[in-house]
Amino acid sequence: MNETPNQRIKSLGLVLPPAPPPAGLYKPVLVVDNFLYVSGQGPMLPDGSLMKGRAGHDIGLEEAKKGARQVGLTMLSTIQTHFGDIDRIKRIVKTLGMVNSHPDFGDQPLVINGFSELMSEVFGPENGVGVRSAVGMILPGGISVEIEAMFELHK
Repeated sequence: MNETPNQRIKSLGLVLPPAPPPAGLYKPVLVVDNFLYVSGQGPMLPDGSLMKGRAGHDIGLEEAKKGARQVGLTMLSTIQTHFGDIDRIKRIVKTLGMVNSHPDFGDQPLVINGFSELMSEVFGPENGVGVRSAVGMILPGGISVEIEAMFELHK
């Protein structure tokens, strides 16, 4: 991949939503040593609203997966707003994906693929794929997906 992550965002025509304000007492991002930690993000749309729904109840797998992709766009916006240049990121290290899902819904990993596929598109197939967990739960405000992540920075 010859393009930088910022160039890739532009060439893919990605539209980043506004970075959401913190919904509690926490930092949106935190740098420790050579790592960037990003607090849990929801699926913010360009108009500032959030995608809502419960997988296996009132939304299906594909809509939930789109929500996870939207979380990725939200996270990139949060990184730009609160950290700065996305090109300073070397790779994604760890993802925790939480899916608002019905107890009978078991495809949380497939939902979080929406986020992981976006990170692979932006950072490349090697640096855009890290370790990951995907779990089901009830999320605040009825949002469909929440994801937190850790990135390694270039030295």
